[in-house]
Amino acid sequence: MSRTRKSGVLLHITSLPSKFGAGDLGPCAYEFVDFLADAKQKLWQVLPLGPTELFGSPYAPYSAFAGNTYLVSPELLVEDGLLHPSDLANPNVASAEHRPLLITKAFTNFQNSPSSMLQAEYRAFCRANKYWLPEYALFRALKVQFQEKSWVHWPSDATMRNPAALRSWRQKLSREIQELKFGQFLFFRQWQMLKAYAHRKGIAMMGDLPLFVAHDSADVWGKPHLFQLDKRGLPAFVAGVPPDYFSKNGQLWGNPVYNWKAHDREGFTWWLQRIATLLKLVDLIRLDHFRGFAAYWQIPFGAPTAATGRWMPGPGSDFFAKIKVELGSLPFIAEDLGFIDAKVVKLRQQLKLPGMRVLQFAFEALKPNLHSPHAYPRNCVVYTGTHDNDTAVGWYRKASPAVQDYTRRYLGTNGAAIAWDLIRAALASPANTAVIPLQDLLSLDSEARMNTPGTIKGNWRWRCPAGVLNEQLSRGLAELTALYGRG
Repeated sequence: MSRTRKSGVLLHITSLPSKFGAGDLGPCAYEFVDFLADAKQKLWQVLPLGPTELFGSPYAPYSAFAGNTYLVSPELLVEDGLLHPSDLANPNVASAEHRPLLITKAFTNFQNSPSSMLQAEYRAFCRANKYWLPEYALFRALKVQFQEKSWVHWPSDATMRNPAALRSWRQKLSREIQELKFGQFLFFRQWQMLKAYAHRKGIAMMGDLPLFVAHDSADVWGKPHLFQLDKRGLPAFVAGVPPDYFSKNGQLWGNPVYNWKAHDREGFTWWLQRIATLLKLVDLIRLDHFRGFAAYWQIPFGAPTAATGRWMPGPGSDFFAKIKVELGSLPFIAEDLGFIDAKVVKLRQQLKLPGMRVLQFAFEALKPNLHSPHAYPRNCVVYTGTHDNDTAVGWYRKASPAVQDYTRRYLGTNGAAIAWDLIRAALASPANTAVIPLQDLLSLDSEARMNTPGTIKGNWRWRCPAGVLNEQLSRGLAELTALYGRG
């Protein structure tokens, strides 16, 4: 990562203000890029981009390679001649909830009145992504065929990937498979257009790579030998974290853990392809749960909580050495929060990766610690909070009087504008990179929180209100950014 001081904003695509209810890759995304440029920001950080249910966790996608077609912009489909403006006349009909129906209509139009340019682009896309696209499309088509059941509950010949059965299903579901491939083409095409626009504005895109994948995914179904599964295809062990700041019982994520020996034998090919695919979309990758590359928390499948798990060794430096040989660099930020021991620190330092600092954590111990701004190394990324934290305002209002007092004294403030006090501290800090969640720029309370770890309801739904990304906000952020030598 560059040593130049810079700053950016954390905002997932779904949270963009949009007339269709949830953000997508259309005009609302381009307007946000314009806002970032006006505010002198250099980074736009998003959450994972994989396919999920409409309000599903972006950290448990159906594929480690595919994109989320709920993010496909209907307005850009109109520009491409794949939809008619009348198809969007009713915002409810064009909403994210009905996006699959619009893609079906766009695919029908593509087949009936194909643009030669789009046809050529589509064929090139399918050729370039043949290492994951056919398998993903078949997986999703089969899920629909079998009423969205997990693949372990499909007919046994499909579950166990009988070659003759899969050939038969590919023939029977040919149109559905082609439409699913087309949806991925639309996602990647629209994203590349957005990325190019951001680059023209001087803004880099930062993505997020979850360490683990969902059990009910094309990856686990397609390559079960790369995961620790039993003979039925169920996980032998699942991932999580031990009791920590976020949860007294730990977090039971439920993702199957890797068979790292199998990955090593194959030269980490699956990982190399996964990272290379994501780098087509973003410039920089946040490695979620980086500590799992040193050691991960393994929990017996069926355990009621994560407390019964144990630490198991990850792939370590050998993995990253292979990545560096293939990619030529390590364009990563290490998410090194939670329980971090000396081995994790040693691995991150050996790789020279920037770690993360979170300002909210600076004050809860009521004494200086590694999250205190004065203690930051230059090679780190500071956040006022992450997608897993409460907003700055919500955190402060819920903090104990002692924490509030310590925060005010440290920041030299009365706490009346606590979100911007924290933003100022982040931008002024020695950290080369500062990233601010949009909720904190807007000084929003807990109702704007993106995710509460350990819970399954009400997450990932926050939407930015219309009209708030105004000149006053961009000018204020630009002034602070310039004042502290960023941008």
